Amino acid sequence: MNERTEWLTLAVQKAGRLSEDSLQLLAECGIALNLSGSRSGKLRVRASNFPLEVLFVRDDDIPALVTDGIVDVGIVGANLIAEKGGEYATLQRLGFSQCRLAIAVPKGFAYSGTESLAGMRIATSYPRLLSEFLTANGIEATIHEISGSVEIAPSLGLAEAICDLVSSGSTLISNGLIEAETIFHSEALLIGRTSLDLISAEYERVAPALMKEKRALLGRLVFRIGSVLKAREHKYIVLNAPVSSLDKIKTLLPGMKSPTIIPLAEEGWCAVHSVVAESHFWEIIESLKEAGAQGILVVPIEKMVG
Repeated sequence: MNERTEWLTLAVQKAGRLSEDSLQLLAECGIALNLSGSRSGKLRVRASNFPLEVLFVRDDDIPALVTDGIVDVGIVGANLIAEKGGEYATLQRLGFSQCRLAIAVPKGFAYSGTESLAGMRIATSYPRLLSEFLTANGIEATIHEISGSVEIAPSLGLAEAICDLVSSGSTLISNGLIEAETIFHSEALLIGRTSLDLISAEYERVAPALMKEKRALLGRLVFRIGSVLKAREHKYIVLNAPVSSLDKIKTLLPGMKSPTIIPLAEEGWCAVHSVVAESHFWEIIESLKEAGAQGILVVPIEKMVG
């Protein structure tokens, strides 16, 4: 695998939370990258057990790299895609690096709704999304575009409010700001070209076999990612239950198809194995206990293929 055309290229953020989450996902997909020591000077790394090359770049460069065909796919925040615009295909919603784009005002400001923003100067790194929000709400305000350290703009007198990404909200609090409006919810996405043409039409004409191979590599990568993400959303549970309660318990545990039921040595009892969605986990556990389940064991799932 020495030729570039035999490798799938993936762009990820070179530093920060999104970068770490992306690399963790690749590791869980069984893709081994040589990241020993500091990677501050490494712009690209190839996997040792999968034909994937990872490029470490600025996050706001990723959409253009995908569009221009410099890389095949990229992992980037939905907020950046919405702000930059362009035609992309969302190949997989990744669920991590969740945050929101929010308007924040000084703590002492008497905010009473979107009309309070009228006439304000609002500092942001997301002028497009902010402008769309203001227009949709019939608000006239001045957008002051800056890059980085948006949260200090009010204290410097540059603006009366800000519009910036918020995760925990601690940065806003430490700068004397409170969240007033949420205008966009974001998470990490795996993106490709809208047409899914990973390389040029001319290349496909002269080397159709390699074009097919690269698409197959993308399919393998998306399959692995999907299996890991599905596993994160489910738990494997094992419990003991009286036979008299099985009908009720089976209605609570559909599993992937149906629960696995194994008779125990003690007459009148069975072991029940199943898979439960994380989003309904506690409600189901409570219902199982009420139905007579005992000795409930919960096990994380590493991969979920189905």
